[in-house]
Amino acid sequence: MKRPLKMSEPMQIPAAEIRECLDEESLREWVQRQRWYASKSRAVAGIDVVEGIVLSRDPFLFIALIQTRFATGTHERYQLPLALLPAGAESVARPIARTDGWTAYDALTEPERLLELVRRMDSGDEIEATEGHFSFHRADGVASVSDAAAVRPIGVEQSNSSVVIDEQLVLKVFRKLEAGINPELEVLRFLTDREFPNIAPLHGWYEYEGTPLSATLGVAQQFLPDAVGGWELALEEMHTDPDRFLHQLGDLGWVTARLHNLLASDAGDPAFSPEEPSQESLSLLTATVDEDIERIFLRLPNDERVAPIAGRGQDVRERLAARSQVGVGGRVIRTHGDYHLGQTLHTQRGWVIIDFEGEPARALPERRAKRSPLRDIASMMRSFAYVTSAVEILYARPAPEDFEQRARERFLTEYFAEVDPTLLPAGDAAVVNLLSIYELEKAIYELQYELDNRPDWVSIPVAGIRRLLESE
Repeated sequence: MKRPLKMSEPMQIPAAEIRECLDEESLREWVQRQRWYASKSRAVAGIDVVEGIVLSRDPFLFIALIQTRFATGTHERYQLPLALLPAGAESVARPIARTDGWTAYDALTEPERLLELVRRMDSGDEIEATEGHFSFHRADGVASVSDAAAVRPIGVEQSNSSVVIDEQLVLKVFRKLEAGINPELEVLRFLTDREFPNIAPLHGWYEYEGTPLSATLGVAQQFLPDAVGGWELALEEMHTDPDRFLHQLGDLGWVTARLHNLLASDAGDPAFSPEEPSQESLSLLTATVDEDIERIFLRLPNDERVAPIAGRGQDVRERLAARSQVGVGGRVIRTHGDYHLGQTLHTQRGWVIIDFEGEPARALPERRAKRSPLRDIASMMRSFAYVTSAVEILYARPAPEDFEQRARERFLTEYFAEVDPTLLPAGDAAVVNLLSIYELEKAIYELQYELDNRPDWVSIPVAGIRRLLESE
């Protein structure tokens, strides 16, 4: 910035002035190093700050909406909460960018700065900016947070950034932005309004509407300090008390059925009303999986870990084609979209389901699409396969005998006993068939992921694909 901002000036400043606070080259290099940067195989050709507001001073807290440009002519948009200090002021954080007058830092390095976002939610602020406006909302009936609340970061940086406020709330800041309402907000608000007991209820959210895009920027919800992650609980209790954990998986099946029943309960809401599936939707799914099979099987490495399926791409495609002839049936509804043990918490009051954002790598309209609830179930079945193998990979100890099969049976028994049968295809054979198609879709996705990221885990999706090949 060419001149320091004066305290008497308005809190909001134009995006053009925000650009002057930042050195573009430094900002570009920093963005590309972040865990939440989505296009790691593509270099950023340039960065534009398309909108921004100042929410507090000393230091200035900017919420900047940026656009990364690529040589292909495409772009992506991200949210950057930034702290801006006058040049020469000290900070424990590493700077992102410098100018003669200012130094910019990631506000997440001093997470107490983000308390301002929840304060704004609690007061219901509407803030005009250069190209649009930011709005902050608090859910009905929730209490405001204290101005002296303690704030700490949570866990490892993922595709978004989260902080815990006074051990009561968790604030999730969405990094990569897409036009439209984020399913995390949409589904959480639906379930909170209907008092579904097995979620962390929504506290508030903030969003932007303007010329660059209209998008959800972040959500705050109840934090559950006594919770244990479902994945971590499985790894522990599979060793210490597997029978108890299997009983808990039955409870999770029942909770999942209740979730699906509620998500299908409002015929008057176009975003959530159940719909009849089309044969075309199944054809599109199987065509996509077919393309993935062809591409992935052509590049299988010469490795004993993939030997059970090497050269069997055509067999997999034929099995998929045969199953797709059975038809669809049931109904399509809004679902979790990325359902596995890592998206669950176990608390003193039972299971809690979290992270309704869907698979981050998929486009937002796809994440909001209605699907058979069996897609969630197939994803959870694959999670049982993963955790059963992970015990040996991570801790060099075998899982209890037949654990994966018993986990599947316990979960499915309770799920099918509770779920609205009209949501499923008619007849056990049709249910098993559609579930197998979704499990194959998931296993093919896992195979590509593990080949690219965790070769030591490749045997897990290989075993899943082999089992589906050998099943009737």
